[in-house]
Amino acid sequence: MPRYALKVEYQGAPFAGWQRQKDQPSVQGAIEAALARLEPGPHTIAAAGRTDAGVHALGQVAHCDLQKDWDPFRLSGALNHHLKPAPVAIVAAARVADDWHARFSARERQYLFRLLMRRAPATHDKGQVWQIAHRLDAGAMQAGADMLLGNHDFTTFRSSICQAASPVKTLDELRVEQVEGFSGPEIRFHVRARSFLHNQVRSFVGTLERVGAGAWSPEDVRRALEARNRAACGPVCPPQGLYLARVGYPDDPFAGL
Repeated sequence: MPRYALKVEYQGAPFAGWQRQKDQPSVQGAIEAALARLEPGPHTIAAAGRTDAGVHALGQVAHCDLQKDWDPFRLSGALNHHLKPAPVAIVAAARVADDWHARFSARERQYLFRLLMRRAPATHDKGQVWQIAHRLDAGAMQAGADMLLGNHDFTTFRSSICQAASPVKTLDELRVEQVEGFSGPEIRFHVRARSFLHNQVRSFVGTLERVGAGAWSPEDVRRALEARNRAACGPVCPPQGLYLARVGYPDDPFAGL
């Protein structure tokens, strides 16, 4: 059975998350239903990571096994036809080795979080950003973010329902950037690691927002990390500003597409 890698973009608002749900819409379920329109029968796809309800993706990666030897370009076009009108798109498809795995072959994940700073309600970016009415100090937030880089026990920033075997992870990048977006000034968080704990990025952002607002100092972030206690975490921010931006592989199956 030929195996195909799929690069997937989606808006998370209409879905209960990536993972297939029995009674709720999911991104996985939408793609598997589209696959069934191409080749009848049950389909199960695997993804690089499971995004929560309301979380978006610019570069989620999944793989599927099919009976037919599809041209990858035609496969992506056919899937996009059957995915309409769901806000899900197959940006690219590629033939991969039979033992290639969207999750286990990945070497890193990159997330983007968008925080919009303006008082007027967001219109075009509604549901795509976390909006707050006050300005934040991006420099102070970066100082706090620097406390989190490297290999640590991230129990403080881990959801109580996280199923990871260990809270120890290596955070390779947590960059805080202020930009002038189309809707107003934004703080953008660029986060990169091999893997993440459940709610880890949203816990980081909610905590750093407190630093930017002046309620916490950068040193408070270090103390929260060292506490290894979920109660020491700042507020967990809402999901709508979070995007799975990219999944990195030793050999990019989509290179040149």
